[in-house]
Amino acid sequence: MRIDLHTHSNVSDGTEAPGAVMASAAAAGLDAVALTDHDSTAGWGEAAEAARALGLTFVPGMEVSCRTDNGISVHVLSYLHDPAHPGLLAEIAKSRSARVSRAERMVERLAEDYPISWADVQEQVAPGATIGRPHIADALVAAGVVPSRSAAFAGILTGRSRYFVAHYAPDPAHAVRLIRDAGGVPVFAHPEASARGRVVGEQTYLEMIDAGLAGLEIEHRDNPEDGRTYLRRLAAEHSLLVTGSSDYHGTGKPNLLGENTTSAEVLERIAEVGTGTPVVRP
Repeated sequence: MRIDLHTHSNVSDGTEAPGAVMASAAAAGLDAVALTDHDSTAGWGEAAEAARALGLTFVPGMEVSCRTDNGISVHVLSYLHDPAHPGLLAEIAKSRSARVSRAERMVERLAEDYPISWADVQEQVAPGATIGRPHIADALVAAGVVPSRSAAFAGILTGRSRYFVAHYAPDPAHAVRLIRDAGGVPVFAHPEASARGRVVGEQTYLEMIDAGLAGLEIEHRDNPEDGRTYLRRLAAEHSLLVTGSSDYHGTGKPNLLGENTTSAEVLERIAEVGTGTPVVRP
């Protein structure tokens, strides 16, 4: 089986509707795919219906945005959690609200130097999606300020830019505990992606493992090879699941569906551990 456990739709910062992501996955020759939109499960229903029609196995998921106490961004993939779990719902609602107010402040700063407004950003957002930096990037592209979303993140929207504004996000270990409480399977997404910014030290990994971390997304284009070597050692020492994924965003990123994959054995283990919602089989 060819299994990709990290994709995004326009419910968060991807460019394709959830059903279209499933169609793209089928066209790419995948057998199983997870939809893991940022802090949202709103795309699960559409994706599951499309997956069934296409003969795909669908893995309901979500990517939870986190932040350490020293300001390092961490993303935790949550598979098969209960989407109605009150604790997890409350935390992601808090994060989503903070992300919107943060985006408004960033646009205010950007508007001092570039032809961009809040209305311009809203035009880039699919109905029901939460506004984030990718939508600001798309507005900058539409205004001719930068050639692509990737260029915007490499310059104007980097965390080191004067336009950047931080936002609330839960501590990673707290997020792991909430995911476990919701019956989910927490996996640390692209943990050594140093090109994106600072990465955590071993103490944070250990805190997340103590809280119930189930796995590490090791095979990901943003993890450098030395980082993957470190992660493989950590996974072996702590009996963690090892996943590989594309982090597909449609045309929003160059990542290709199936460029990294997860073994069928690991998917079955996730299906066994997750109790909040089931894998949707064709």
